[in-house]
Amino acid sequence: MFKFENQIFFYAFAIIPVCIGIYIWYVYSSKKKLKKLGELSLIGQLVPEVSRAKKTTKFILFLLGFSFLILGICNLQTGSKMQDVKREGADIMVCLDVSNSMMAQDLSPNRLERAKIAIENMIDKLQGDRLGIVVFAGEAYVQLPITTDYSSAKLFLEGISNKIVPVQGTNIADAINLSVESFGKDEGKNKAIVIITDGENNEEAKESAVDAAEEAAKKNIVIHTIGVGSESGVPIPNVIDGVVSGYKKDNAGNTVVTKLDPKILQDIAGETNGVYVQASNSDIGLDVILNKIAELDKKQLESKMYTDYEDQFQWFLGAALLFLVLEALVSERVSKLWKKLNLFNNAKA
Repeated sequence: MFKFENQIFFYAFAIIPVCIGIYIWYVYSSKKKLKKLGELSLIGQLVPEVSRAKKTTKFILFLLGFSFLILGICNLQTGSKMQDVKREGADIMVCLDVSNSMMAQDLSPNRLERAKIAIENMIDKLQGDRLGIVVFAGEAYVQLPITTDYSSAKLFLEGISNKIVPVQGTNIADAINLSVESFGKDEGKNKAIVIITDGENNEEAKESAVDAAEEAAKKNIVIHTIGVGSESGVPIPNVIDGVVSGYKKDNAGNTVVTKLDPKILQDIAGETNGVYVQASNSDIGLDVILNKIAELDKKQLESKMYTDYEDQFQWFLGAALLFLVLEALVSERVSKLWKKLNLFNNAKA
């Protein structure tokens, strides 16, 4: 098992393509200036001591040294000791609506991003609980199998967008059924499903969702629901490369308006003695639900995990120092040995 202690410094790798671009521009502009003075082959004979290949070699050595320096600062740590860890916790499946209506901006910056921020904050507050993520629109998919690896949960959460599910709609029933399957066959009152959606769908789909909640209740699974959006309705934006370019329209050319449907979410939560919360910009409602989950009977979870890590930064810093020293030692001039080899080859020719 390994991890990087200071992952924030990975952003420094963005400097490397900038350096490459500057170097390419420097070589191009230098050649352009030299062409004004005469033929490049003739100018090369006038300055035979200068090696263009060595300049490139020095640049590559510098980039390698800089890359290993970043990795050293990030500090790779490897697990050196594994122990069986026992802890108590609940099993939580978060079902996140990723349909196009979740791009509405009645919550800032939009419904989906506001929900993702709240889930990330919720993950920071979990202690021993197992977490899974299901995304759904017209169909439901497991984005993250149930786990206690909160770092992985955040990583998978970042990759969620409204384009992750190809079929549009709001199939809450499918999300509930998939979540129930993801819990496995363990019995006990320690399982909760948290559904975050605007609940907008047709009557038949709503009935299916309530039926799915009834089946979940028979297995002692509690479902909590969070309604995101406004009941008055807002248009759904067309977002291209992060920029809003108009709003979605129906076949008749009318602007499509999305409204929060709290009734279906209240019915789903009510079937399992869960709670319904309506989200706002200041509070999406996950804290209320976490308090309810804390009241569940917790089961003892046993897992293996690394408890001690050893720093490995010295290997990367050593490699960085090596490449930077080599870069400093390499001269931009043609070496005497290279000259002799060229003379020998010319004499043979």
